[in-house]
Amino acid sequence: MPAISQRMHLVLLTAWTVLWFAVVEPHGGFSWHYLRTGGELIYQGGGGTGGLNLYAHHPELQMGPVSFLTAGLFNPFPEQTGQFLAAALMSALGLVILVLAGRSAAHHFLGTGTNHQRLRQRVLIAGLAFIPMWIEVAVRFGHLDDVLALFFTTLAVRAVTRRNAALTGAFLALAMDSKPTALAFVPLLLALPRHQWLKAGLWCAGLVAVAWLPFFLSDSQSFAAAKFAIPNHPASALRWLGIDDPETPGWDRPAQFALGLLLGGIAVWRGRWAAVVLLGANARIVLDPSVYTYYTASVLLGTLLWDVIGQRRLVPWWSWLALLVLYGSVFAVPDDSARGLIRLAFVAASTAYVLLWPVRERGDRGGRRGRRRPPARTDEGPAVGSAGSGAWPEPPAMPWAEPPAAR
Repeated sequence: MPAISQRMHLVLLTAWTVLWFAVVEPHGGFSWHYLRTGGELIYQGGGGTGGLNLYAHHPELQMGPVSFLTAGLFNPFPEQTGQFLAAALMSALGLVILVLAGRSAAHHFLGTGTNHQRLRQRVLIAGLAFIPMWIEVAVRFGHLDDVLALFFTTLAVRAVTRRNAALTGAFLALAMDSKPTALAFVPLLLALPRHQWLKAGLWCAGLVAVAWLPFFLSDSQSFAAAKFAIPNHPASALRWLGIDDPETPGWDRPAQFALGLLLGGIAVWRGRWAAVVLLGANARIVLDPSVYTYYTASVLLGTLLWDVIGQRRLVPWWSWLALLVLYGSVFAVPDDSARGLIRLAFVAASTAYVLLWPVRERGDRGGRRGRRRPPARTDEGPAVGSAGSGAWPEPPAMPWAEPPAAR
């Protein structure tokens, strides 16, 4: 009964998500009040301190306007009800991300002889590592801005595999309009064919301008939000880099963006564009003065995309390594300095691996399609795109990955 077997993967991931949601939700929503406040201010005006003056008067609200506009949709509900509904929606988006990652991988490997059963297994195994960290950001912290930024980035990855320049640029813009740290993922634009760069870039720049310029034109003090500083935690990797400033150095955030863009550009040049999200997330955690556990969700999205698109190993061990090293060390390693060293070591090792370690190439480099190899069959089942593989509804959708009905 292949259809039942294929759907079982989604059933298992859904059950895993529901389990984590049930465990974490009663104690969740740690940061949801920021989103709720921002949602009220952006819609109601806040007596002159909201609306287009929001960032000038509330630099502590570091989320993007799309996040506040979305969060405001839950404000008509009682506070606890709105928080619960938002957490449920954000949790479901984690499942959608797994569906999108699977379909992106299937489309990327179309015609290369990749076995579709092994591909489903990779998504399942990587997804089991991804979901706990997704629940951390979505439910425990309630960071709608991170959730939307990573969701739109995944949609951009899907658009890259379909060579859709307009959607790639638009989704990356929406990611930055949700949370500015998504700027580090912009090198995904370079994964498109060269003749599509201008179109994608214009869509991206245009939608970013539409979302952010009204705030800066309305009140020049909005730039103060970019200078908002947080304490430099003893467990941050910055401490191991010799940065002992008590709070965020003025150069830190520009350096995060610059490093992420540089590493992402090198990844595309090396023909490993699937590593862009991981490298952008690495740049953030290695240079960020704080060590909130929800930061790891962006790393887990990066390892998920690398494990299912960037290489062909059956076991997506980078996803599990990231979960155990970055999240597990929070509980297993009591010393702040040691945890900082662990974060630095993970960033160094994973960055070196995805950029330098030999991997089995698809035949694609820098976004240009190589010659397609004829479909092949293995003992494990039909290959992606082969006759008889049957269950690929769109070229070639993950057989088990029908989008969740609601959320």
